[in-house]
Amino acid sequence: MAATQTPGLAPVAEFSPQRRTVPEILTQQAERFGDRPLFVCGGARWSYRDARSIAARNAGLLASVGVERGDRVAILCGNRPELLRLMLGCGWGGIVSVPLNAAARGFQLQHMLANSGAKILAVDAEMVAALDALEFDKLAIERIWIIGELPVSALASFTHIVVEPLPEAGMEVPPAAVGPGDLFTILYTSGTTGLSKGVCCPHAQFFWWAAYTGWQLGVRAGDVLHTPLPLFHTNALNCFFQALLHGATQVVETKFSVSGFWPALVQSGATVTYLLGAMVPMLLSQAPTAAERAHKVRVALAPGVPANYQAEFTERTGVVLLDGFGSTESNLIIASYEHDRKPGTMGTLVPGFDARIVDADDNEVPDGEAGELIVRADQPFAIATGYFAMPEKTIEAWRNLWLHTGDRVIRDADGYYRFVDRMKDAIRRRGENISSFEVEQVLIRHPAVALAAVFPVSSELAEDEVMAAIVLKDGAQASEEELVRFCEGKMSYFAVPRFVEMVQSLPRTENGKVQKFKLRDRGLGAQTWDREKAGVKLKR
Repeated sequence: MAATQTPGLAPVAEFSPQRRTVPEILTQQAERFGDRPLFVCGGARWSYRDARSIAARNAGLLASVGVERGDRVAILCGNRPELLRLMLGCGWGGIVSVPLNAAARGFQLQHMLANSGAKILAVDAEMVAALDALEFDKLAIERIWIIGELPVSALASFTHIVVEPLPEAGMEVPPAAVGPGDLFTILYTSGTTGLSKGVCCPHAQFFWWAAYTGWQLGVRAGDVLHTPLPLFHTNALNCFFQALLHGATQVVETKFSVSGFWPALVQSGATVTYLLGAMVPMLLSQAPTAAERAHKVRVALAPGVPANYQAEFTERTGVVLLDGFGSTESNLIIASYEHDRKPGTMGTLVPGFDARIVDADDNEVPDGEAGELIVRADQPFAIATGYFAMPEKTIEAWRNLWLHTGDRVIRDADGYYRFVDRMKDAIRRRGENISSFEVEQVLIRHPAVALAAVFPVSSELAEDEVMAAIVLKDGAQASEEELVRFCEGKMSYFAVPRFVEMVQSLPRTENGKVQKFKLRDRGLGAQTWDREKAGVKLKR
């Protein structure tokens, strides 16, 4: 797809193919928009000119401590400007950033750091306790930077690693000669039947994320893009690049708050916002307030919102909800638009991409029949290039030269795509992908547990809840609460099972594989223990 063939993609024409990189975009937009505000978060307020300087100076900082082109820098923190500061510095210097899920703990966090081979770990002072469970002798970490204040005594155990407060940015350095296909960042997406995979996102992928999503939302110069979503995920990073590419401003909240959502939009002057499926019924569950109509928001990117909530939300708040499909590995492949919405569907294929619905052998199935969604892009490096240090997983996902999404989808005769479910054993809760494998690995470490099967069940909020079926060892005893408490601190809090059921055995195939579809189909039973009903509160 040539840029001129797609209405609304005007920013694309301003960047020739070789200039679709972080340094080039920052440089040109700094010259074009100067002191216009670009990024607002946690007390920080950057102009376009500031952002370019911040990138150049943090690249200088990284170079001063021996970080070289291609090295990885991991970042474990919430929505703080330091996260983006380091990511832009990495992008400027040809270094690879690795923003980690702020809730990652234990087995998952160890794997991400080991797989990425990160040399530096920048960690929020509030999350330093997460490092206690790590085996640093098996990691490549040479230096730990603390974001925020922490007593030195709390870090006394790290005798073989340089531990210091996150330094101030250094002197500006020239940008590295990076190309659009060079690796910009590694984003870990939870494994479905195995370990979490590091998605290799090239520079041009985020250029195209910004172009396509900005087109869908009608982003224009002067817009205020307000997001409560985490900066370590594709959605909020995409939002930043939308602002950067279109001359808008991104405002980042510390976290999503049901009661504080509308007042925050009013205060920021937001014109565009971002939600995930479960957030909409949560907002609608609150009593109406004046703030729901006092804002300036015209549209929200809100994938996965059930059809029955969409009309009510728009009628009550005046905000149009737009669905779509885009995974960390892909881009905005399927989208709905303000003038063309079909509730219950994700929308239609975005120009610049090809998509098929296929069977297990990659043969295309007829419209109206469910199959796996596979995709590819017309533009070079518009989608991820593979999984970091996992060649076999890359080959599996990109087989036959198509990216296999792992999602079961139906395309109707009019070209609208409807999501059915996930092909593999993933769970999605509160906008987070959860690996059942990783939860199971923690549970089976409990001395009383013989077997564990983790799977999704439906919740009241039109999303998944985590359920675990547990087989105890002969003669062993353990309560459901004990097992849940055992999970705390060893995994992300949102991955800790809500439902637990003790069972005598697990359904299996002839070759011994657990048939989780049978567990999912059965769902909750009379013997199922509910953490929320039991009043068990998790520590975060």
